[in-house]
Amino acid sequence: MSSHSVGMEIVEDVVIVGAGISGLTTSLGLHRLGIRSLVLESSERLRITGFAFTTWENAWKALDAIGIGDSLRRQHYLLSSIVVASTVLEKPAVSEMSFKGHDIRCVQRRLLLETLAKELPNGTIRFSSKVVSIDESENHFKRLHLADGAILKTKVLIGCDGVNSVVAKWLGLQNPVFSGRSAIRGNAHFKGGHGFEPKYRQFVGKGVRSGFLPCDDENVYWFFTWTPATKEEEMEDNPLKLKQLVTSKLKDTSDEMKSVIEKTLLDDITSSPLRYRKPWELLWGNISKGNVCAAGDALHPMTPDIGQGGCSALEDGVVLARCLGEALLKPGVEDEEYERIEMGLKKYGQERKWRSFDLITTAFMV
Repeated sequence: MSSHSVGMEIVEDVVIVGAGISGLTTSLGLHRLGIRSLVLESSERLRITGFAFTTWENAWKALDAIGIGDSLRRQHYLLSSIVVASTVLEKPAVSEMSFKGHDIRCVQRRLLLETLAKELPNGTIRFSSKVVSIDESENHFKRLHLADGAILKTKVLIGCDGVNSVVAKWLGLQNPVFSGRSAIRGNAHFKGGHGFEPKYRQFVGKGVRSGFLPCDDENVYWFFTWTPATKEEEMEDNPLKLKQLVTSKLKDTSDEMKSVIEKTLLDDITSSPLRYRKPWELLWGNISKGNVCAAGDALHPMTPDIGQGGCSALEDGVVLARCLGEALLKPGVEDEEYERIEMGLKKYGQERKWRSFDLITTAFMV
C-alpha cells in the first residue's frame, strides 16, 4: 500500500483524521498487517488533553493485540482496589472493592500516544494538518481540503477527530450534546515520590464526584466533575480560578485529595464540558458510509463515569484495523476493492454499534 501524487493532489490508500488514541491505534493495527496509513493531526504535536485515564482489562486486551501492552505495564502501577467515600455524612461511609486478579492501571496519555507513535513508520503522522472539508472524487475516492490549501485523495477515510469531528458531520451524525456537567482534570507531579498506595480513591457528595489515582511513583492523576453555574463555566480557560474552585468545593474531602490538588501546577490543569452522543443516533445514523467511517470520540463521546472513553477508543482501533485489513489485503480489481472496503467498514460498524450504545447509556445513567 502506498501514496503517490497526481497533479497537485496527493493520493493515499488510507487517511486517518486525528492522532489521538483511536487514530494512532487504528494506524498501528493496520501497520501490523502491512498496510500503510497517513494520519492527519491538526495540532503541532501529540495532544495529551486529559493527562491520564483508567485502563480496564478490555483496554489491555487491545494494547496487547497491537503489541505495546507490556511496555506500558512496566511504566504504570497495578491498582489494588477502588475506595469510595461519601463527603456528606457525619460519619463518612467508606467502601472498598478489591481489584485482585484484574489488570487495572491509570495510564498517562502522553506515554500511550508516544508509544503508539514510536511504533509507526516515520512520516505516518502529519502535524499541523487540519481538514476543513470533504467531497467526492472520481472512482469512489474522497477528496480532503486542508487549512493550508493542500488537497488529498484517499481510498479510505477514517474520522478519529474527536467530539467536533468533521468526518462525523460528513457522515450525518449530529453534534454531541452537553450533559449539564463539566470536568476539571489535573496531574500532580511529586518529585521523589508521592507515597500513596496503588489505589483508586473516589469521593462522592453534594453533586460532586472527585478522585485521584497514582500512575507511577511520581505522577498522580485527579479529576473533579460537577454541575457548573454560569459564572463557573466562564472559568474554563483560567487554571488559577479552576484550582481555587476545586479547592473550595472539596473542603470536606480527604487531606490526601487536598494535597494532590495543592501540588498540581497550573499548566497541569484543564477543564472541559462533558458531552455525549445520543445513543439512538448510533442505531439510526451512519457509523460508516461507503469508504468512510468514524471511531473514538468522533463516534461515541460519553461521560467519564465508567471510565470507558479511552478504553473503547482502543477497542475501536483494533476492530477497525482487522475489518479493514481483511478488505485491503484481498487481491481484486478496483471496483471489487471498493465493495470490500464498504463491507469491511459495515462489519466494523455492526460490531461497534451496540457496544457503543451500551457504554454511552451506562455512563450517562451511573
